[in-house]
Amino acid sequence: MAVNRLIEFLGLKKNIVFLLALTVLILIGEKLWERFLPKYIQVIGGSVMVIAGLGFLNNLLAAFWSLPGGYLSDKLGYRKSLFLFNLMAICGYIIAILFSNWAAVFIGMIFFSAWSAVSLPASMSLITFSLGHSKTAMGISMHSIIRRIPMAAGPVIGGLLITKFGLIEGIKICFTASVFFCLLGMIFQNMIDDMPPAHYEKIHPLSLWKQMNPRLKQLLFSDILIRFCEQIPFVFVVIWCLDVVKISPGKFGILTAVEMMTAALIYIPVAIFSDKIERKPFVVITFIFFTLFPVILFFSKSFFALIIAFVIRGLKEFGEPTRKAIILDLSHTASKARGFGLYYFIRDSFVSLAAFPGGWLWMQSPSLNLFTAAAFGLAGTLIYILPGVKKTK
Repeated sequence: MAVNRLIEFLGLKKNIVFLLALTVLILIGEKLWERFLPKYIQVIGGSVMVIAGLGFLNNLLAAFWSLPGGYLSDKLGYRKSLFLFNLMAICGYIIAILFSNWAAVFIGMIFFSAWSAVSLPASMSLITFSLGHSKTAMGISMHSIIRRIPMAAGPVIGGLLITKFGLIEGIKICFTASVFFCLLGMIFQNMIDDMPPAHYEKIHPLSLWKQMNPRLKQLLFSDILIRFCEQIPFVFVVIWCLDVVKISPGKFGILTAVEMMTAALIYIPVAIFSDKIERKPFVVITFIFFTLFPVILFFSKSFFALIIAFVIRGLKEFGEPTRKAIILDLSHTASKARGFGLYYFIRDSFVSLAAFPGGWLWMQSPSLNLFTAAAFGLAGTLIYILPGVKKTK
């Protein structure tokens, strides 16, 4: 039947379907408030450097949680580890709901940042385990497309709530909704088959690093520079749009939806070719879009111009599933979740350092912040183009 062929083509096996449902529920809650959090921090008394600290903490926690996430996924199995991560997120949201100061938000982030960071190695390992090498990029693309639905809808809904109830009360309502979606998501994660490896081999992170493929190390170095390009202005994008261009929170939510829908539209076409031909060009194109975004944003002084900028921002996802597929391809078979977690641990540990220079650059001049970011993007792109990663299939 045509429907069965389509399901097979898209890699929609049982575990993948439940994983996608879980992902939608958790992320719809998270994305209600995420893009507005820097503005929330500003309104409740945070300085520019505190806002920069938000970016630092977000990346540092992403790095910290990625490694134990990979280890727990390989040892406990997917279902148990995802359940643990959900409980942690709920605890974080409760803290942020009860207290209205930036310190409470930072403390809450220690817990509610865990789900996205810790669950990613588990999700990627589950996809490659369930679908195999020939469908890895397609499976990751489906995961990325599904992620973009709440990433597109969440900020629009969040922007409307903030416009109606005010920034502080609106964010609190969004945090409360996040708790509800975490609880609902537990129903779907309980349906995922637990598939821990037959034999869990203890591997020290240092040994994992020594075993890492040299091609993967080159990708990692370039990726760090590219993420500096992204993170130097990241927490200030909403400030630029609301305070400099002077659009409403609702319109900013629309911009985020434009970004996510742009990304979603390109995932499947890219995945079809990525699983069949050389993966590297897809990653290079992604890096180019990362580099272009801060430059385009600087010249965007109207809502229409911002739409173009956010289309470019969406296009930076062009080769993201491909990049993740490369990481999985080049990770050791018995420790793919840990290898994936180590990659993100190293990358995000370094990238967390971009936040404070980003804050300092913003205080000097928004233009200095944006063009410095673009310079990092250009460097990362050129390094990855250099000979070294000759084959990624």
